[in-house]
Amino acid sequence: MCIRDRFKQERLGFFREELQRIQSSHSPLTPLFSELGLLIAQHNLPITLFFQLLDAFEQDLTIKRYENFAQLRMYCDRSANPVGRILLHLFGHAQDDNLKWSDSICTSLQIINFLQDITDDYEMGRIYLPQDEMDSFGVTEHHIKNKVFDLNWLNFMDFQINRARQYLDDGSALYDKLPGRMGIEIKTIVKSGLQVTKKLSASRGNVFAKTHKINSLDFACILFQTIFRN
Repeated sequence: MCIRDRFKQERLGFFREELQRIQSSHSPLTPLFSELGLLIAQHNLPITLFFQLLDAFEQDLTIKRYENFAQLRMYCDRSANPVGRILLHLFGHAQDDNLKWSDSICTSLQIINFLQDITDDYEMGRIYLPQDEMDSFGVTEHHIKNKVFDLNWLNFMDFQINRARQYLDDGSALYDKLPGRMGIEIKTIVKSGLQVTKKLSASRGNVFAKTHKINSLDFACILFQTIFRN
């Protein structure tokens, strides 16, 4: 482990100790965690969700490859899904169905982020793609390192994009169940994720040649879809 990662690990270890102080009803040492402790108590937030986020941050320092989608999904359970669950608890909408739909949305957004950032992640030594699925499509790290866009890569990315879109569809019922502004914001997030999958599909998954980030025209389409279309 390099010095920079060791420094990050030490900081995460301290953050874990601060959460443990909150969990045991002791006063944290820093103002940030003191305020967090008040929020957790005030809104009855499950502190386990914050520990899961720390688990994901620590995992990034030690795990650079994922053998299969089950492992990658477990990472999403720690890195992305707790964020949605915290928000639902914070605003009093943490019913079982809402939590399930939120997990689907957050998992999808995390996968979409992986797909957008394949080359950036590789430069940091990480590949957030299932290794067994890469093998089954005839894709190797050579494709990423040398930015090889061929039929194998196209078919592999098509599979990844469709799965991410399916997770978004599975969670889309959430925005109809949430009232007012929160429902609108969740719908905007879902439509944004779908817009990125459309851009990825349009390029046939060629993340080496162009960016798939949301631009101003995309945002206008998303607003139209959010406000005027069911």
